[in-house]
Amino acid sequence: MGDKNIKVTLISIAFVLFSIIIIGLVWLAGGDHPVSLTLAYAAGLSMIFLPCTLPLVFVVIPLSTGKGYKKGLFIAILFGLGVTITLTIYGIVVALVGDYFGLDNFSRAMFFIAGIFAYVFGLTQLNLLRLRLPELPLPQFVQKQKDYSKAFFMGILLGNAGVGCPNPAFYVLLVYIATTANVISGASLGFVHGLGRVTPLIFLAVLAILGVNMSSWVASKRVSIDRTMGWGLLIVGVFIFSIGFLGMNWWEESFLHKGWNDIAEKISPRLAETTAAAEFFKIDVKPSIIEKYWSSAPWFVIFLFLLIPLIWYKCRKKNEK
Repeated sequence: MGDKNIKVTLISIAFVLFSIIIIGLVWLAGGDHPVSLTLAYAAGLSMIFLPCTLPLVFVVIPLSTGKGYKKGLFIAILFGLGVTITLTIYGIVVALVGDYFGLDNFSRAMFFIAGIFAYVFGLTQLNLLRLRLPELPLPQFVQKQKDYSKAFFMGILLGNAGVGCPNPAFYVLLVYIATTANVISGASLGFVHGLGRVTPLIFLAVLAILGVNMSSWVASKRVSIDRTMGWGLLIVGVFIFSIGFLGMNWWEESFLHKGWNDIAEKISPRLAETTAAAEFFKIDVKPSIIEKYWSSAPWFVIFLFLLIPLIWYKCRKKNEK
């Protein structure tokens, strides 16, 4: 299949995904709906507007662009598969222990681990560290493509973004799964919800693949694209790590989060975040012990963990000259 045919296929995929997104969001905003796979999918679509999940766009797009039409699409799909697997696991965990122990410890541990790995991936993208990824159970010719493994494991690790700050529809799903305690139901709702979350991500990745791959400067800008993705991963990584280490309060109370959520709420209350989920699942949104003594601690952590690689990167570049 030539590039022209592949391009036409990608345009068709983008049109179908865009249509699904619009139909799903209109349906979700139309009124109250009983818990179903349709609600799970539509709730996943709406999560793209939340301040906790939109940053994933800035991960999947650099991962998938500038690598050719086929490879770029496959990378986006693998990233989405990783996100979906993580949300399926969450559905199972909520069904088993969500109503009894709360999600706080589990989600914070996931944030902590995911943040560290995203940060390390960023350092490797900037060539400051070397990381050997485990191989995926894929054919040998695919195994040679390290970008595939990176996309899949990034999806797995970052799939928990937004669990601690869900919108009303996702809250309904979580409560339903926790109260019914049905593992199969939890897994299926989590899986379909994951598919909903990744649909806008893949749609935006396809648009980026089409737009960037048609530009002649991609090859010459490869270093710049990799560098941008590296810094993007560092920012996402230290942000998620800080939530896992210090809790949600500092981010929930920040002007960035409040302003972003206010805009979403004005567009549609069903797209904004709700505190009901945090209360039901005992997610700790109070200031951490460290914050009580030093309110600016989270922002200092972010500043420090971005300053260190910046100095490291500048020194390395200077030595290479």
